[in-house]
Amino acid sequence: MPPPRKQETALRQRLAELRGPEVPPKALDARALAALAANPGCERRALLDGAGVNKAVLADALGSPSAFGQSQFAFMRGNAFEARVKADGGAELLRLVHERLDPGAEPPAASPVSVPDLAAVGPEGRAARTALALREATDADGWALLDHPMLALDVAGSPAFLEPDAVVVHPDGTWSVVEIKSFPMLDGSADPAKVGAAARQSAVYVLALEEVAARLDPAPDVHHRVLLVCPKDFTNLPTAAAVDIRKQRAVTRRQLTRLTRIEEIAGSLPEGTCFAPDLPQEQLTTAVEALSATYAPECLAACELAFHCRARSRTEGAVTSLGRATRAELGGLTTVDDVLAAAHGRAGDPDDPAVAALRRAAELRAEALAGAGLPGSAPEGVPCR
Repeated sequence: MPPPRKQETALRQRLAELRGPEVPPKALDARALAALAANPGCERRALLDGAGVNKAVLADALGSPSAFGQSQFAFMRGNAFEARVKADGGAELLRLVHERLDPGAEPPAASPVSVPDLAAVGPEGRAARTALALREATDADGWALLDHPMLALDVAGSPAFLEPDAVVVHPDGTWSVVEIKSFPMLDGSADPAKVGAAARQSAVYVLALEEVAARLDPAPDVHHRVLLVCPKDFTNLPTAAAVDIRKQRAVTRRQLTRLTRIEEIAGSLPEGTCFAPDLPQEQLTTAVEALSATYAPECLAACELAFHCRARSRTEGAVTSLGRATRAELGGLTTVDDVLAAAHGRAGDPDDPAVAALRRAAELRAEALAGAGLPGSAPEGVPCR
């Protein structure tokens, strides 16, 4: 077996070949990792993200442009709000951290606050500088604010570099993650879906921060509660809430552990496979289809290739296009044709609970339509809506 360093070099070369020799890699971020962990069975996303392929550009080249992403207005508004939160050396941010996460500690205003310089060359250099700053701040026994630190997290055998909004070191040496969002908190509460997405994103940061902590002796504790900072009501004033991310952290760690290693997926591809966006559309389509995908409607909010995968899923009649919950209820019935055949008694084991439920549903539907004086059933092959 080749030494680990040679294996890593060979993997980087292979991923560069897949991406295209002249195409720079697109770095993974926490949002992508949270979405990747939510769909661990999708080899297509795992490899493309691991290889640094820009999926938005790839989707354009495939003829299925993506509408996924943040608007320029929302991006500018978020940056303006974050700048306000971190103004004056992060005084307001640290006040919120003290109030929501560590009220028993000495107030940040009562002692000097360290704001270390995290500048370095490249993501590897910034990650090393962040680790050193965390070590120094932990030994200093005071408050420290790390603005946009760089953390590294191993994902399917490849490092992903992540940049949380902030990490705070408390006087007792513990660490906590701060996530700043531009959606409002109205009367102390925010949109549950947006809070859930922020919690999953923060869980990725916590996992990466725990890897840094594990290399220190003794290892500092990383808070399982993160601080979510948002605008208060309809103003631009910051407010905050502590969010417990233990569940999201456990789920994310489990899903990332289950991911197939990238080198195994890359090794299964035909020789010469490449995802460079300047290749002919037919060649790109063949390359993308060589990777198995697990599409679900949730992908539309998390993946740039969702429209392409949805079209393919519908063409194949896959039940996953109806949602993961529906797919789970249908057991071994993997296509819409299989479901309709089972419902009409043309296929399927009658003792299978899914088949029995489908046939009972078809009977009830026919009875309801007959009672209303309507045709007893829809034409075969046309699903109920």
